[in-house]
Amino acid sequence: MLPLIILALTQGITEFLPISSSGHLILVHQLFGDLKSWENRLVLDVAVHIGTLLSVLVYFRKDIYKMLLGIKNILRGDTTSQDARLNFYIIAASIPVIIAGLILHLTQPSWLLLLNIVALTTLIFGVLLWVADRRSAASKTLEELTFKDALLIGLAQMLALIPGTSRSGITMTAARFLGYSRTESAHFSLLLAIIAIAGAGTIAGLELYQSGDMVLGLDALIAATISFIAGWLSISLMMKWLERASFKPFAIYRIILGIALLIIINAGTF
Repeated sequence: MLPLIILALTQGITEFLPISSSGHLILVHQLFGDLKSWENRLVLDVAVHIGTLLSVLVYFRKDIYKMLLGIKNILRGDTTSQDARLNFYIIAASIPVIIAGLILHLTQPSWLLLLNIVALTTLIFGVLLWVADRRSAASKTLEELTFKDALLIGLAQMLALIPGTSRSGITMTAARFLGYSRTESAHFSLLLAIIAIAGAGTIAGLELYQSGDMVLGLDALIAATISFIAGWLSISLMMKWLERASFKPFAIYRIILGIALLIIINAGTF
């Protein structure tokens, strides 16, 4: 149970922080050395993704309600309301990563699982996050979000398919470069997570169903519960932090981790 608990806690804590959940999950798999194939990774990872999906839905339940009202407005022919436009923006920003994600799922390139890749992307995009956060006193809100900005953030999100990049990290970085405040950058990034996580979970969930492994199914339930609790706490703490502080601690953590991984890898430890 210990590897499972650590896996669930890792996903729950890192999914919404700009430090890369996929990179940390690969490190967990590497440390325990018991999940070598893509299939096993996806089957267990889907459980923790479902848990974090539920956590973001619960935390942003008011936004979800407004978006549902927006869908109702769209069906009535009103596409100009703020709630309706937010739905369009989230869909537009999600299409690029959905297409790229399906391609990666079909090809399953093994190089994406290399620790060298995780180390480099953790370091590079950590520096980029720091630069974006320091470059200006960005203060735009989601009410000022445009289709162009949403699409640009969505294109940046495609990079998150490379482990170590961080989906939340790259989307927050892009939003900061586009002039949005820290809290609003995180807000839109976490709303985007709903589709991104749901898509990844659906693909891996089909494999779990096809496996027919009831023991694995029980493990998945436990992992989902743990990641839900950890994910909700992670979102709450990060949003409160960004109301009064910057992304600097996350960027520093990434830089230190990236450098440490490169040193460890070159030393032949992994």
